[in-house]
Amino acid sequence: MKKILICGLLLISAVGLVMAGTTITIKGSDTLVRLGQRWSEEYMKHNPDIVIQISGGGSGTGIAALLNGTTDICEASRDMKEKEYKLAEQKGIIPYRVSVALDGIAVFLHNSNPVTNLTLAQLKGIYTGAITNWNEVGGPDARIILYGRENNSGTYAFFKKQVLNKEDYSDYTQTLPGTAAVVNAVSKDKNGIGYGGLAWATGVKFAEVKTNDTAMAVLPNVETVSNGSYPISRELYWFFNGKPTGELKKLVNWALSEEGQKIAEEIDYVPLLKKDAVANIVE
Repeated sequence: MKKILICGLLLISAVGLVMAGTTITIKGSDTLVRLGQRWSEEYMKHNPDIVIQISGGGSGTGIAALLNGTTDICEASRDMKEKEYKLAEQKGIIPYRVSVALDGIAVFLHNSNPVTNLTLAQLKGIYTGAITNWNEVGGPDARIILYGRENNSGTYAFFKKQVLNKEDYSDYTQTLPGTAAVVNAVSKDKNGIGYGGLAWATGVKFAEVKTNDTAMAVLPNVETVSNGSYPISRELYWFFNGKPTGELKKLVNWALSEEGQKIAEEIDYVPLLKKDAVANIVE
């Protein structure tokens, strides 16, 4: 009787595991979370035995989860920092990075703002506090109101490195949790300026960005990000602990497929060039 009971319990457990299928956890970048959600929905539709749980919180949060072993995939809008790679080594984690899409960090302005373009030097001046009035960059006599991301954001880190040349943000920058919140704030503030992923912009206008005073002003879009002419372009990443295998490998390779990249473009992300997507396929 006892043996039959044990066998029955084992059978129930096995059936439960089969019914539950495979669960994949994705954490990290708020910039990437919309694309991750869309990919997850489509992938689960065609693979009903797979459950994908996805959450944002910022690239820093996702990287910490990867290093702590609490996520299968970390979504990040920046590369890992040197200290994060060192911590990974100490923990026995082997970060494996795959570029899954491209992005342009757009500069958001209120629709009524007459300013149409800004140089990288002007953006640096604005966000470090050296430039404080719109009339210093061809706009009205009004104080510039700064909106930005929190310091656990990959967008915050990338903008600081690429635009501010690693200088500190102005103390007057209002930090907000996610690009959607930045866009919302700028859309309601005629003197506001913000930055964030291209895919999140609604109800605001983009500033054209120039590398210097004499350079061509460039708007962020699929073409200018793809060809690198937009000055604040970047790659978006999935990180794994080691080279992905099994279901993780199937998922990332599907995201890199023509179908996966088409979905990215449909929701205003910038797909990888076909040759780069093919090169990134996990063998």
